Amino acid sequence: MDQRIVMVDSGTGLKLTEEQLDERSAVAAVRLRHKGVRAGDTVLICLPVGPDLLVATHAVIAADGVAWPLPVDLDQATLRDRIQESAARVMISNVQRALDAAEESRVRIVMSVADLSGASPSWPTGC
Repeated sequence: MDQRIVMVDSGTGLKLTEEQLDERSAVAAVRLRHKGVRAGDTVLICLPVGPDLLVATHAVIAADGVAWPLPVDLDQATLRDRIQESAARVMISNVQRALDAAEESRVRIVMSVADLSGASPSWPTGC
């Protein structure tokens, strides 16, 4: 069976298929809902560009949330300002600068990539 590749991680060469994206996003969406994400909730996502960012974004949308991406290369002050502006109470991130910047915000739930999947953030090649 021909599997459609939706992303290739430029750093590792790992391939993410459409089926893997759908499966991981569905699992992550359920985990987001269990953590309290409801329709219309803003969810900050501060992850490097790659498969984890794609899965997290799809999961937030599948959970009827509003994905608010934050570039990982923002300086601390800008991250803090954008987090405050979002008024979000949920963040998905493994980036320490973003986690530190969220400390004095409305963010009350912080999830890592591993929290979304219940496993390691790595994924098999699939092809």
